[in-house]
Amino acid sequence: MTAPAEGVPPATADSAAIPVMGLDLREDAAAPRRQIYAWALWDWATQPFNTVILTFIFTALYLTTDVFLPADIAALPDDAPAKEAALADLAVGLGWGGTVAGLLILAIAPILGQQADARGRQKLWLGIGTGALILCMFGLWFVEPAPTFFWLGVALISAGTVFGEIAAVNSNAMLIGIANRKTIGRVSGLGWGFGYLGGIVALVLVIVFYSADWFGISDADGLPFRIIAVGCAIWAIVFSIPIFLAVPEPSVGRPERKVGFFAAYGLLARDVIGLYKNPGTRQTFWFLLASAVFRDGLGGVFAFGAVIAAQVFGFEFLELVIFGVAANLIAGVSTIIAGRFDDRFGPKVVIMVSLISMVVAGLAVFFLVDAGTTVFWIGGLVLCAFVGPAQAAARSFLSRVTPAGREGEIFGLYATTGRAASWMAAAMWSVFIVVGGTTVFGILGIILVLLIGLLLLLPVRAPR
Repeated sequence: MTAPAEGVPPATADSAAIPVMGLDLREDAAAPRRQIYAWALWDWATQPFNTVILTFIFTALYLTTDVFLPADIAALPDDAPAKEAALADLAVGLGWGGTVAGLLILAIAPILGQQADARGRQKLWLGIGTGALILCMFGLWFVEPAPTFFWLGVALISAGTVFGEIAAVNSNAMLIGIANRKTIGRVSGLGWGFGYLGGIVALVLVIVFYSADWFGISDADGLPFRIIAVGCAIWAIVFSIPIFLAVPEPSVGRPERKVGFFAAYGLLARDVIGLYKNPGTRQTFWFLLASAVFRDGLGGVFAFGAVIAAQVFGFEFLELVIFGVAANLIAGVSTIIAGRFDDRFGPKVVIMVSLISMVVAGLAVFFLVDAGTTVFWIGGLVLCAFVGPAQAAARSFLSRVTPAGREGEIFGLYATTGRAASWMAAAMWSVFIVVGGTTVFGILGIILVLLIGLLLLLPVRAPR
């Protein structure tokens, strides 16, 4: 059969055909341990962006604090209504930045995944996404503590989210090349676990930096926070190298699916329709839809959790960093352990238990907010204990139902339907704060997204 010309989409495959899943091709073959650990180390390399910059340090203790408020408002007492409203506006601005990032991922992630599949160049796009993420972290050096620099910080963090997701699409696709059906849960859990443990080490280094009084560095102009951002970039460079040296491409490519960038949108639309029409991949379609919602809620927990700790419960620098260490430790250990439950009971069970537990814990934090910081310590750590297992099991679930040769495309859709739906958690966070008038109401927005995702997952049939 002659391959279609460049830029001309191939005919849609027979929707009644039963696809071969990528994991089926590996049978029981096991990848060398060095490949598995090199792959998992990528999560370790990029996690400081999520843990240190996006969650616990840069956004919560710097970007959404009074140093980015006008001088007259910043000088007001902390309990002044005008100051509380201005800080809430910063939190809302951060949420809108996440919304824009999600829409950008919606537009490009699945197309780039499809292009990587067709050319067998997942590692190339992994490198492009990782490199751009590193540049965004370096760029945070220029975010000085003044209202005029607030949106620069939001833009760089949002862009880093987009590029990080582009890289993650291809890292996730490479999972299928190093795991089999008997080990997919453990290997996926190992990656997420490595990420959380890497976040712990990074936060501990921040504590050392803080406890040593910034090693004599002046805290004027937000210098310590800007140095921390640069340190996260250097960390990512060092620890992302192994995946490029040791882990193979998940496929050799599909030349018959090479099309131009804009023609790829038409091909993508036919592929999505094919996922729904084909009985062998229909559950993949419904899972992508359900996971779009609940994974966005999972991201919201970490994206805005530290803002809640700082603005609602009054956590100071050291207390918040210690909480971050505890949260990542619990998340990392629980994720590695949950990988074994995934292989034994299936990923859907792990996801359902995790989401139910998180909804209960989140509601407890909201309704018991007046009880003080103890509520956040208990409820927040319970939430963190189930975020990682749900994330790892979601990746395992999709790996089990991904057709061979479509890894990048399917995980591109995974990124699109998940992170692109981040407009939901970010928007609900902002809307509930606007309606409620204080930051604490943002908790309800995140819980609502988790609950909707749970309900959408109920009818999805679990893979064998």
